[in-house]
Amino acid sequence: MIDAFLLSIGQLSDRRILSLLLKVFLISLLLLSVFGVGAYFLLSWLLSLTALQDGGLAAAAAAAIITALTAIFLFRVIAIFVLNIFSDDIVDAVEARHYPSRAELAKPPGYILGLKMGFASVGRAIGYNLLAAPIYILLLITGIGAPIAFFGVNAILIGRDLQDMVAARHVDTIASIGDGWRLSKLTRFGLGLTTALLLAVPFVNFLAPVLGAAMATHLVHKKREIGLEESN
Repeated sequence: MIDAFLLSIGQLSDRRILSLLLKVFLISLLLLSVFGVGAYFLLSWLLSLTALQDGGLAAAAAAAIITALTAIFLFRVIAIFVLNIFSDDIVDAVEARHYPSRAELAKPPGYILGLKMGFASVGRAIGYNLLAAPIYILLLITGIGAPIAFFGVNAILIGRDLQDMVAARHVDTIASIGDGWRLSKLTRFGLGLTTALLLAVPFVNFLAPVLGAAMATHLVHKKREIGLEESN
């Protein structure tokens, strides 16, 4: 895990990675901005139905708060969704540099599959976190239990998303991912937890999706290499 992280950090200076990092950052920022503007107009309309004075100012303040909370709590969902769209480019850059023989055999899944994977990721993230919401609420009294549960649930989800991004280039369909392309549950959890924690750190969170995808590429291919060596 540490080797994969250090290798991923070392490739951040790669021109292709920097370009993709900028795309993920700008599109994530754009989606958050669109959400904020939409929240403002929706709240303005709702407040216009009341007798509240300065409804526009109240709507702007409420929209700013909602957008800030969205950036904090839902940035992980937005970032992973955007990452799915460009994941092939990131994985390809890492494979081309460190695993060229694998890169030659890869079949780019394309942006359409990336969008499908992104929507599936969003659905899982929202669904599982809603299911876990009662647990989060119950654990609030512990002070630290709720964040631990939140990171635990999302570590599992993110680890799967990142693993599938790599495997998608080497299998016919996501449903056909075999054991050869699956990380162990512990490794997948560690990958997801590392990425989830990075996503929670201001400013670093914009690097987290790309670092996570790069780490997943190293971990999956290292696992494949070990498996092939053992079989021989």
